Amino acid sequence: MGQLLHRCMTKATTAEGDDVRRSLNWVLSRRCTLKVFDDRLECGDWVVPYRDVDEAVLFRVRQMLIPGYVLRVKAQGRIYQFGLNRGKYWDGELPFPVAREAASVGYSWFSIAVRVVLVGCVAYLVWSGCVERQAAPMR
Repeated sequence: MGQLLHRCMTKATTAEGDDVRRSLNWVLSRRCTLKVFDDRLECGDWVVPYRDVDEAVLFRVRQMLIPGYVLRVKAQGRIYQFGLNRGKYWDGELPFPVAREAASVGYSWFSIAVRVVLVGCVAYLVWSGCVERQAAPMR
């Protein structure tokens, strides 16, 4: 068994493929502890030995002005993505080869639709509050 080097909370999915974006997949993603060992990654029942990793990219992202990372790992035909909070560990040397890139997080149709509905609800609440104030008798 390898030595545990780091552990942190993560949201993880295998449903996004190569895309780094906001989507329903992240809402339904696995929430657990990502464990970084000297020979493998573990996230729940996912075990990814470094010898099986074909490509790893650590994306530096910003979501609503909050910096973080998305680690995308391709191994044996499967693509894992781990959403990570910013931390000194990820800025340093990692126990597996990794490319580092800046990325902007894209939007899926689902995330755009949710934002439109939320803006519509807020606009309706503001409008209905203004109408009620205008209709109320002055004292």
